[in-house]
Formats: sequence, structure tokens, C-alpha cells
Amino acid sequence: MTACMQCGETIEPGFDVCWKCGTHVDGTPPDPGFLPPDVDPAQVRELDCLRCQTPMQFVRRMRFHEGSQWHGVFLDAGHLLGNRESFDVHACPHCGKVEFYLTL
Repeated sequence: MTACMQCGETIEPGFDVCWKCGTHVDGTPPDPGFLPPDVDPAQVRELDCLRCQTPMQFVRRMRFHEGSQWHGVFLDAGHLLGNRESFDVHACPHCGKVEFYLTL
């Protein structure tokens, strides 16, 4: 068994792509159509780049934390007071523009 170069997930023998992030065993990036297991294909938008009108590629779903980074007596209690939002990240393969969209 080997570990994925991108996310560290275990890649079972006989497989050449990480099931979690889509990175190939040799380190090459995921194929354009790869979707992580936590993303429903019906939720991925088909978008055109606002700059060059090239179809954008879904990159991944990201979760951002908004709020306190309050550490100390209450340890990580500050995270309970914060907000988490999920965004879908899309990138243009032609001009490199990146866009964030709220998940559906």
C-alpha cells in the first residue's frame, strides 16, 4: 500500500488513483471529470468563465471557518461560536480565473 502524495490517504494495491482526492500515484493532478466522494454530481454547476467564456472545471468543495480562534482556558470553545460555510471552487483551464460559489 502507498500513501497519496496530495492528501495522505492510503491507496490500495492495484489502484493508480486516490479515491479521496483523485491524485494519481505518480503525483499528477486529478482528471478533469473527477469528483470527490462527498460531492453529488447533480450539485455541480456547469459554468463558463466570465473572462474568456471557456467552460470552468470543478476543483473541489472547501469548508471555511469564520469566527474566533479563541484559545486558552476553554481550549477550542471559540470554534463553537463561529460559522462554517461550504464553497464549491471552480477554475478556468484557459485563463486561470478561480471562482467560489455557495454549495447548493
